[in-house]
Amino acid sequence: MSLTICIQCIAIRLQQGSKNRPVVIDLQVVIDLQVVIDLPNAQATQALGQALGEQLSAGSVLLLKGDLGSGKTTLVQGLGLGLGIPEIDSPTFTLINEYTKGRLPLYHIDLYRLSAVEADGLFLETYWDGTEVEPGIVAIEWSERLTYLPPQSIEITLSYLPTGRRGTVTGLPSGVTLVS
Repeated sequence: MSLTICIQCIAIRLQQGSKNRPVVIDLQVVIDLQVVIDLPNAQATQALGQALGEQLSAGSVLLLKGDLGSGKTTLVQGLGLGLGIPEIDSPTFTLINEYTKGRLPLYHIDLYRLSAVEADGLFLETYWDGTEVEPGIVAIEWSERLTYLPPQSIEITLSYLPTGRRGTVTGLPSGVTLVS
């Protein structure tokens, strides 16, 4: 596993001082950690998902990216195990599977067969905003089809290696670890 630290944004706020008060400068640095983990087999990919499922809180959104067969659904199956949901099916044809019987609800979305316009027409923000459904964890396969993204998300990109897969994870909340 490797760790890359990227400074994503620097915001500076300057408060105007008066004669008797000095100028106050608040400096905020937002650091986005990128974790790269080798996943030698489907069990390792599922274990990564399970570790996330055991730790993530309601309102978490996972944006899953990767080629066909790279392990996105396998990762969500592990996520389900971590939430106490034993069976997860691919929603390729149904688009959205809702699982409400675990520690938290899991909303598994697959945008593979949709264009960006069609994906926008699903109004998926109702899932991550929790406005029409109980807040839970939202896992979106083929999330690159979205034109409107949640304000905060965890991005997981799965890619092929000669011996297995590689997962690149960004946007992890503090305190979440990738091993169970």
